[in-house]
Amino acid sequence: MAEQPQPISPLKNFFAGGFGGVCLVFVGHPLDTIKVRLQTQPKPQPGQPALYSGTFDCFRKTLVGEGIRGLYRGMAAPIVGVTPMFAVCFFGFGLGKRLQQRKPDDVLTYPQLFAAGMLSGVFTTVIMAPGERIKCLLQIQAATGETKYSGSLDCAKQLYREAGIRGVYKGTVLTLMRDVPASGMYFMTYEWLKNILTPEGKSVSDLSVPRILFAGGLAGIFNWAVAIPPDVLKSRFQTAPEGRYPNGFRDVLRELIREEGVASLYKGFTAVMIRAFPANAACFLGFEVAMKFLNWIAPSL
Repeated sequence: MAEQPQPISPLKNFFAGGFGGVCLVFVGHPLDTIKVRLQTQPKPQPGQPALYSGTFDCFRKTLVGEGIRGLYRGMAAPIVGVTPMFAVCFFGFGLGKRLQQRKPDDVLTYPQLFAAGMLSGVFTTVIMAPGERIKCLLQIQAATGETKYSGSLDCAKQLYREAGIRGVYKGTVLTLMRDVPASGMYFMTYEWLKNILTPEGKSVSDLSVPRILFAGGLAGIFNWAVAIPPDVLKSRFQTAPEGRYPNGFRDVLRELIREEGVASLYKGFTAVMIRAFPANAACFLGFEVAMKFLNWIAPSL
């Protein structure tokens, strides 16, 4: 049985999750840029080398060609979206736990924690899908040499002008396919590791900073181990020209498997895994610090 501190407050989860999300973006965005560029680079012509030979080559070329700002390109969209998105994500997890409790002191099982995490993935898609679409387009345009969008707001305006709200929300189904199971794994793993790392006779709320960082970092790795294949499909689909994939992700999947093999579904794996640990460690540490602050200033919230 899993142990959680009681009572569960979805509202506190909302505010603490928003702060945790901001911490995640600042730490993890540079490697997210590398991941998207690796996932969306065009297939090289016969006899020609790939644009990027791997994670470190992409990092070097981005840094040399665009400076440190290149690694943070497109960050405005996730920063604007990440506070409400992670707030809603952690709120959804708290609500999912609350809904499964018959009494406030009920301790949830790990499958129940997984189900609560899946609910958080559903909650976040409304915010996540357009932010991801804009972020991916801004991240790849520097690599293509074409400057179509001057920034996040301009990108959103152009997408809406060209295809309406459907253009802004392109890739929503793939975002759901990525985030629902991955969020279940994310939160369940974090709670499981917190329980394992809690010394005998102590409370999970008293975990040290290094242990929180370790649990949060590993939760991020487990999350992305589930999320990478649909994330590759999503990045390809969201950055493709209009009409290229009329049948949605099925066309993307068929094209990738046919042209590049099953391994193409794990493009950006190294960048994702290097990013996953520090970014999610920062996220959960930010969440726990904010939660303690909220418990201190508003214990009855």
